[in-house]
Amino acid sequence: MTLQQDSEVMKNKVAVITGGAKGIGFAVASALVERGVKVVIGDVLREQGQAAVKALNEKAGSQVALFEFCDVRFYADNKKLFQTAEVHFGGVDIAILNAGIAGLAADTLNTPLDDEAERLIFDINTLGVVKGAKVAIMHMIKRGGGVIVNTASVAGIVGSPGLSSYSATKHAVIGFTRSFEHLGAMGIRVNAVCPYWVETDIIDLRDENGDPASIKEVLDASPKVPMKEVVETYLKFIRDDELSGEAYIVAPDGHHEHPRADLPESCISEEMLEAIAKQTPLSMQKTMDQLQGASKAYFSKL
Repeated sequence: MTLQQDSEVMKNKVAVITGGAKGIGFAVASALVERGVKVVIGDVLREQGQAAVKALNEKAGSQVALFEFCDVRFYADNKKLFQTAEVHFGGVDIAILNAGIAGLAADTLNTPLDDEAERLIFDINTLGVVKGAKVAIMHMIKRGGGVIVNTASVAGIVGSPGLSSYSATKHAVIGFTRSFEHLGAMGIRVNAVCPYWVETDIIDLRDENGDPASIKEVLDASPKVPMKEVVETYLKFIRDDELSGEAYIVAPDGHHEHPRADLPESCISEEMLEAIAKQTPLSMQKTMDQLQGASKAYFSKL
């Protein structure tokens, strides 16, 4: 789509972006603002986040962006972030759940037995997405629909010997994403972007002494994904109403659908398919009723 066509689809929508102070998050924020979207950036990098918002507002010539400190590990911070969008811009249409880390705990096999380091990478990379999505859904039910795009990684599709824990966190994000296809019945779509290596700070991996990690030589030799290809994949998920529960790999030559695995035939029976067909409408209605009630209760307590 052209910029003008995108703007016609996205203008006046509101996006919340975690990890939006720099890197992929800021690149997506910039593209959305260019298309008429108002954005609220959440990040633990306060100074960089404020600078990012200032740059977006100055370029637009009006207040199109806000910053809110947000540590995605905590529901309180996620709730405050989304409520900022609700209060100042009128609601939430788009959630880009992008906050993530690598660091020393990215490779569990070769790091000390450190509860906190491993808790941190899972709390941010995986539970940060889980908590952000649950809060986003409350706002999107009120809004009548919306789209959530989770930042996973190619490491969530193929395991990496040097990034074992990081890879596990991103596999979890893809599994989580694919568990929400049914929310399309409520106008809510959930997808995941799985970039290959992009030139961002997250791949500046170092060991406990501050020296380049063993994987650095491989990274330096690997083809890199242009940021524009990454951003375009987020935009595709936002604009395409048919896509939900999908995970796209972003390679140097653009995005590629990552197909779902099929169960072996021995796992499926005609009786099972008949039972699913019978129960699905009932369970869907129950889910919709529960979520509607949860959203009303959520806002009544704010």
